[in-house]
Amino acid sequence: MKIGIVISTTRPSRIGHRVAGWIASQAPEGVTAEVVDLAEVALPFFADSAHPKLGRYTEPATIAWAERVSGYDAMIFTVAEYNGGYPAPLKNAIDAIYPEWNDLPVGVVGYGWGGAGRAVTALRPVLENIKAVRVDGPALTFGTHLTPAGEFLTDARDLAVPALYADLAARVPARV
Repeated sequence: MKIGIVISTTRPSRIGHRVAGWIASQAPEGVTAEVVDLAEVALPFFADSAHPKLGRYTEPATIAWAERVSGYDAMIFTVAEYNGGYPAPLKNAIDAIYPEWNDLPVGVVGYGWGGAGRAVTALRPVLENIKAVRVDGPALTFGTHLTPAGEFLTDARDLAVPALYADLAARVPARV
């Protein structure tokens, strides 16, 4: 099984790479976890002329993104919270393509003050609309699980990351 772990923010001061790496380090045997940095993906905003629902992409970045997402059995979004919502690069990455999300299990791990609870909640209807199979993961809270600089604390060991991987694996559609 191959899982993409998405870093949702592109800010220079971000800690998403630490969160994604920590989640990837807990991948069980038989799972390839690949960190996907949206800063490197560099999708333009609404560059394709056709509606994403049609799946007729013309922009090289969109085509590459669609192929990359299609190559995963599941994904995990590491979600930071910005002003009560999730980061615009994540929204753009979701909105740029459409059929590739259908029936794809997507785990959601929030991090920040309050575990990014408002951002994770705001993501729920978006994932439902694109027909992804949402799987809730742990919420990482500053001061309890990690520092604002991205250093993990002892209490982070108690989080259910292995259970998230198991839940994602159980929801991967059988291949014909």
